[in-house]
This record gives sequence, structure tokens and C-alpha cells, in this order.
Amino acid sequence: MLNNNDLEKLCTQVRRDIVRMVHAPASGHPGGSLGCVEFLVALYFKVMKHNPSSFKMDGLNEDIFFLSNGHISPVFYSVLARSGYFPVAELNTFRKLNSRLQGHPTTHEGLPGVRIASGSLGQGLSVAIGAALSKKLNNDSSIVYTLHGDGELQEGQIWEAAMYAAAHKVDNLIASVDYNGRQIDGDVDAVLSLGNLKAKFESFGFVVIENNKGNDINAVIEKLAEAKTFIGKGKPIIILMKTEMGMGVDYMMGTHKWHGSAPNDEQLKKALDQLPETIGDY
Repeated sequence: MLNNNDLEKLCTQVRRDIVRMVHAPASGHPGGSLGCVEFLVALYFKVMKHNPSSFKMDGLNEDIFFLSNGHISPVFYSVLARSGYFPVAELNTFRKLNSRLQGHPTTHEGLPGVRIASGSLGQGLSVAIGAALSKKLNNDSSIVYTLHGDGELQEGQIWEAAMYAAAHKVDNLIASVDYNGRQIDGDVDAVLSLGNLKAKFESFGFVVIENNKGNDINAVIEKLAEAKTFIGKGKPIIILMKTEMGMGVDYMMGTHKWHGSAPNDEQLKKALDQLPETIGDY
């Protein structure tokens, strides 16, 4: 298992993967992908019990993860490849015709590590609840994890699912929210404010854990470990994780403009100059 220094180096390499993947087809979503690197790296390399070499769609007897905000597929694909689900070289095919690495994750290509098609926002929590209940029926003590965008919480299905999870005591589920405050049309507060998100989820019956350092690998690991202490105690769990959209690339930070825009050749070079190669490019 990698130590935290190795995990930080991996985070830098994943960020290189992201900007290169999005640059090649001149299409994709680098902003949120860069902001969620620490979360996905911590989850797949430190926290989850999973077997990349023997992927099964049912996920029986292993922890499973659902990416609900599927537009941040670049970070998802990079972490899946780097953890051994498929060859790292396949990242070269991102968003190309007939690639298994579509702009939003899909299942009909049979890409190991992907269990649902995601991109239509608001659906991931519902799917995760179904998977968590299935694990209970199978006497499977492993955990279901999800990730959601904060703008995604403007979707009504999220709150229907939240009511259901609490009412049915889905306590083998840990959801996380990428709380970066930005979405494709601007700041979340300007588009449709979420109000007091902590109070809302608590009123819906969730255990709420706040992580104000979502781009600190140590803090991410610590908060995920804290969340696991509430497994089996009668309530679903959610982590509200403050991150920076575009983290690691100075001109992508502090704005929503890189939510769904690809860097040109000059911008790619500038980004890569800020992200030294640590493990090896694909």
C-alpha cells in the first residue's frame, strides 16, 4: 500500500493525465476532475477494499464506488487505470470513436471499474442505495461509496433518494459531495443556492461529516476513516468536501470557466509545467 508521500506524487501524475486526456480531443471537463483527485486517489489506493485484477459487475464481497457526476470521467479513468483496472496506455483513447473511455462513463463498452452509466445528474445516489440494500440482502458487510457534484444537488431525485436512505436505514453507504461552489453556468450560490447543506442532510436523517480540506490527501483519508466508524449504526453517511475546481493549475482555479473547456497547446504546456511528472506519463 502506498504511503501518503507516494499518494501525493500519484495525485500530481493523475492531474497530468487529466489535462493531457482533455487536451487531445479538445473536449472534456478538467475543472471538477482536477478538484476531485485527492478523493479518488485516497478512495482507490487507501480506503476501499477492492480487487482491480478480478472485476465483477455485482461487486459482491468488495467495496464499490459509483461516480454520479459522470462528467468528471477524466479523473475516474486515470485512477482506475493507475490502480490496475485497465492499461494506463488506454487513456490515450479518451473521447475517441469506439473507445471504452467515453466522455461520460458507460457500461456497454465493458470498461472494468465502471458499474453504471453516469452523466444524467441526480441518479447516482439512487443506484448506490439499491446496491447497498443488495449487499445487506447478501449478508455482504462491504461498503458502497458515491461522489456527487454540489450543482448536482439541485436535482430533485437526490432528495427523494436521501429520504429513502434514511427511512430504510441504509447505513452501509458513504456518499460524498464535491463542494467546490461552482457549476457550468457560474457559482452555485448564483445559479441556485443550496442553503445550509449540513442542516439539510441532517434534517433528512444523515450523519454529516464536513471536510474543509478536500484537496489535502491526509484530510480526505482521515474523514473517510471517520465516516466508516458510523457504518452499521442506522443512518446513511455523507461527507461535505470543500475542494477547489481546477486545483493544481493556477489559471483554472477560482473560476467556473474550466468546468467543461479543454486547454489548447499553449495552455497544456503551462499546466504541465506546474505538474511535474512523478510516476510516468502514458
